[in-house]
Amino acid sequence: MKRLLCLLLASLVVVPAAFAQDRYIADKLFTYLHSGPSNKYRIVGSIDAGDKVTLISTNKDSGYSQIRDQRGRTGWVESRFVTSEESMTLRLPKIEQELAETKEKLANAQATSDQEKAGLVESLATRNRQISDMEQSYSDMSQQLSEAQEEVRSLRAKLDTQKDDLLLKYFMYGGGVAGFGLLFGLLLPHIIPRRRRSPSGWA
Repeated sequence: MKRLLCLLLASLVVVPAAFAQDRYIADKLFTYLHSGPSNKYRIVGSIDAGDKVTLISTNKDSGYSQIRDQRGRTGWVESRFVTSEESMTLRLPKIEQELAETKEKLANAQATSDQEKAGLVESLATRNRQISDMEQSYSDMSQQLSEAQEEVRSLRAKLDTQKDDLLLKYFMYGGGVAGFGLLFGLLLPHIIPRRRRSPSGWA
């Protein structure tokens, strides 16, 4: 009977390397490593939670799996403590690193966004100043144009007045000359005495 049991154990231990798979001890404080596929076998050590092990075989009847740890020890642990997923002990540092990297990327993105936002605000302020300057320049030009138009109207009015005054002066001068000539023509016969004729008919 003992010989049969030994052969059974040997057949379970001697497993081709191709069937070995990486596994991890589940998140428990630790689990005992037994010399056989049940807790009735003697304890040959313990495995800490999160330790990476190599799965050699699984005994479904007893619910135990044969593993080999990173120190080269071979033994049996409960199959429920053997998982294909990394334990939190191993995943936590990676998660923390990923979180730190994500935070750094987020901070960089935020800084870039703040810089771009500041640039946009500055650009907007510059454009607003340019628009304000253009509006002020347009207002000044409009004022100058209005003043120039008013000055042109005033000069045209003065020119029209001067033309009217000049025409009136010409009319008055012409009328005065004509009146003076008429008056002179009327007075001239009275000013210059007529010569009397001689009896012979000669002056």
